[in-house]
Amino acid sequence: MLIQAPKGTNDILPEDIHRWQHVERMFATLCAQFGYREIRIPVFEHTELFFRGVGETTDIVQKEMYTFEDKSGRSLTLRPEGTAGVVRSYIEHGMSSQAQPVKLYYNLTAYRYEKMQKGRYREFHQFGMELFGAADPAADAEIISLLALFFERLGIGNLSLNLNSIGCPVCRTDYNQILREFLSDRIVTLCETCRDRYDRNPMRILDCKEESCRQQVKQAPALLDHICEDCRGHFDALCSKLEIMGIRYAIDKGIVRGLDYYTRTVFEFVSRNIGTQGTVCGGGRYDGLMEACGGPKTPGIGFGLGVERLLMEMESQCLEIALPEPPLIYIGSIGDRAIAAVETMCCDMRRKGISCVKDVMGRSVKAQMKYADKMGTRYTMVLGDNEIESGRAALRDMKSGESKDISLDSLTDRLLKFKEA
Repeated sequence: MLIQAPKGTNDILPEDIHRWQHVERMFATLCAQFGYREIRIPVFEHTELFFRGVGETTDIVQKEMYTFEDKSGRSLTLRPEGTAGVVRSYIEHGMSSQAQPVKLYYNLTAYRYEKMQKGRYREFHQFGMELFGAADPAADAEIISLLALFFERLGIGNLSLNLNSIGCPVCRTDYNQILREFLSDRIVTLCETCRDRYDRNPMRILDCKEESCRQQVKQAPALLDHICEDCRGHFDALCSKLEIMGIRYAIDKGIVRGLDYYTRTVFEFVSRNIGTQGTVCGGGRYDGLMEACGGPKTPGIGFGLGVERLLMEMESQCLEIALPEPPLIYIGSIGDRAIAAVETMCCDMRRKGISCVKDVMGRSVKAQMKYADKMGTRYTMVLGDNEIESGRAALRDMKSGESKDISLDSLTDRLLKFKEA
């Protein structure tokens, strides 16, 4: 029906928007403190970008993308995530010539055709961050520390930071052979998708969501036990930096990324709360992604954080976000002279930063005051012919119920003092 939002989408209503605005402000403020700048990218890109940037063997590309042809026959796709578009922008605008590292963050909507469940929608919102140009484990530690501080400032507890290393293409060449040998006797029990991955990309099997496949790979050899000396040194250095920062972590050898351009560090923040257990945020290093998308060889690391999932976690932990302050004053009016005076007064107050409201419905005074009460304004005032003639009116404090007779000329200054108090 035309009066219902499409399945998998949600309206964010005025009574809820303050929660979103709160986390958005917190995220933007924290990113700026770490030297990250905001980037805004198109909602759709050429489909080929996601084949390269997300990976043609992933479920996202194979099953979940919203792809269409435009009127010129070009294949376009609504972005299923943020990283690929940011990488494209980095290449297109020559950001490699800027001072390195280039540190970017974003707040965007993304689109995936996937099974609906709590906290997961087909149109969803995502915070993300990308750091390009730094291969040192200090960059990995900075990204993780920013997230840890973000969760701390929001008051979120009961989160575990899980780390792993998936090595480099050299490590994985040897590991893939080891993994194929392990899976050779089990291949007939795997799902059709994983049987296809066996030759093309066996690491993707480790990330399959099918329960039958998950059972078969439980005892698979861990990539972390087969990484090269350089990758081991990078991982150990990251762990050391996190310990210096006082950030607790656990090693989870099961975290994987099955595409060649993902390298070394992968991490997740996972909730331990009953009812919301699961990954809140995931990220990692992708030193080969820029080159895979046609750009210069550039190391990178970043993360994606679902805002719906974040707000659900905050709600589960009973973290309340204060409602915004209502307008400071409602000024009611009776008669044409008062209406004109109120128009002038409200214009003056708004120019000076005072939030005020007035009647725009032509209602009675009783109806105006009822509306003011519903809005929760701190003060009310009603002007009629007598008040216009005398230049004075009663200012009512709705919290205490007290009224004071004041000069209309002094109203703005009084309200400015109330606002600053």
